[in-house]
Amino acid sequence: MPRTRPPYSPEFRQQMVELMKAGRTPEELSREFEPTAQTIHNWVKQSDLDTGVRSDGLTSSELEELRSLRRENKRLRVEREILKKAAAWFAQESDSVPPKRSSS
Repeated sequence: MPRTRPPYSPEFRQQMVELMKAGRTPEELSREFEPTAQTIHNWVKQSDLDTGVRSDGLTSSELEELRSLRRENKRLRVEREILKKAAAWFAQESDSVPPKRSSS
């Protein structure tokens, strides 16, 4: 399994974006620094989306909101399944207990 590395810092990413916008190619930066050329391209694209230069994708804040909503949606689905199973269990239990009768 390939090793993973911690994410690059936002400052490092911004520095790579600035170097590319200053005229360096992603391939040059990739050889000199660790990230791949594609990764640097992705950072530049996301920077352009965040600053409004591009409009063909989601900004960083919109991506974070989307991630948050997906996490909440997943949690709610799990909770709904738990409640559905609990309701079925209680329904089954209430059917198996004979009704109380008065002795009068």
